[in-house]
Parts: sequence; structure tokens; C-alpha cells
Amino acid sequence: MGGVLAVAGSLALSACAGLDDTQQRALTGTGIGAAGGAVLGAIGGNAGLGALAGAGAGLAGGLIFDNVRKNEAQDYRSGYADGYRSRR
Repeated sequence: MGGVLAVAGSLALSACAGLDDTQQRALTGTGIGAAGGAVLGAIGGNAGLGALAGAGAGLAGGLIFDNVRKNEAQDYRSGYADGYRSRR
């Protein structure tokens, strides 16, 4: 069983190689949310429903995180450009 999980995990990680940052963050958030939701759902009696709810929440969290990171990068580039122009 452990070998099957290891192979499945390595295949899942290798599938992320061609994704852009937004896609990677959305996929990561969805996966983490689904896993956490499944655990909490199992405690509550319905792991499938918990995984579904967790996946949705994780997807939203991943996309929000992506938006924050993109805004930070844009602010950095803008500040860098302003500083460069002021030195000239």
C-alpha cells in the first residue's frame, strides 16, 4: 500500500512541472483543502462531503494567495522602477 501511495504522490508532483504559478497555487490549495476536509469530514461522519467542501475552500484560498503574491510583485516592480527613475 505504501508503494502505491509513493508512486501516486510522485506522479501527482511531476504533473505540476508545466503549470504556471497561479495553476500551482490553485492545485496545491485544492489538494491541501481536500485532505484537511476529508479528515474533518471523517470525524463528523462524512469524509466525502468534507473533502469536497475543503477542496472548494482550498481552491479559493490558493487563488487569493496567488492574487496577493502577484500584487506584491507588482508593487515591488513599481517601487524599483520609481527608485531607478529618481536616481537618473
